[in-house]
Amino acid sequence: MHSLNTELPEMVRAKANGIGDAGTRWLTDLPELIADLEHEWSIEVGPANQEATEAFVAEVRTADGRGAVLKLTIPMPWRTGQLSAIERAEGRGYVRLLKSDRDRHAMLLERLGPTLSDSGLEPDQLITTLCDTLREAWTLPLEADLTTGSEKALHMAEWVPRVWRELDRPCPAAVVDRFLRFADSRARAHRDDVAVHLHGDPHPGNALRVPEPRPGAASGFVLIDPDGLAAEPAYDLGVILAGWDNRSAGRQYLLGGHDALPVARKLCALLADGSGADPRAVWEWGYLTRVATGVFALQHRAAWGHDKLAVAARLL
Repeated sequence: MHSLNTELPEMVRAKANGIGDAGTRWLTDLPELIADLEHEWSIEVGPANQEATEAFVAEVRTADGRGAVLKLTIPMPWRTGQLSAIERAEGRGYVRLLKSDRDRHAMLLERLGPTLSDSGLEPDQLITTLCDTLREAWTLPLEADLTTGSEKALHMAEWVPRVWRELDRPCPAAVVDRFLRFADSRARAHRDDVAVHLHGDPHPGNALRVPEPRPGAASGFVLIDPDGLAAEPAYDLGVILAGWDNRSAGRQYLLGGHDALPVARKLCALLADGSGADPRAVWEWGYLTRVATGVFALQHRAAWGHDKLAVAARLL
């Protein structure tokens, strides 16, 4: 039986313990689950991936000698749609599912290559590649119970100002005022007839290279770890825009200086042009995501949330 006390990343253990009894049982039963799946799926499981945050993830070897990836997700209620989305995508824009066990939150996935973050592509080409990958992923049919863009915007508008006040107003009130205006705009703009099945968090680290050309991966990359949302494509693009200041590629696109506004506008235009989305919608979702991420980080005592909010202030 596998001993994982020293192998599991600390963040995975912390998140499992954080959801209470179900997470504690998951940690206790994990070695036995891995042993059972090794037998049932005829796989040999390697060490835990130390970059995982919400699951046990490990490369495996199948009976025929091929490589694959085993993912055993913490039983979090808000992650229940991930397996379904990957299964229904059938490799179109997403990683291929080889085997699964829904009751045990287990997936055997195709083995992929390096992330788009590590591709060495210049920012313009990286954005083009990511947009091409997303257009493939957005063909996934909608599911009935997905959160809508309107619901997402209204939820943000409720909790962000409340937590901002609880945190003793860590950014100017003008940032929150702009945030609320954009939240109202995106909630009003939602239309069921143009909503698509979004990934929800399509940063370049969630796009991985396929080992060889195949249908559903014309860009050469596919996505992993979908969150799922029924909204306009601009939401996914706004997530990319909101996270760009963490990237080091291309100094002309860094958002840490006083020229953050023109730089962010250029990035927004590239995302809109590469996807066909409305640039205003991309900008508004990007601002909403940036502020919400910053407030959430500070709520959980992550100091980098201040950087997110500082950039938001420069984008006013």
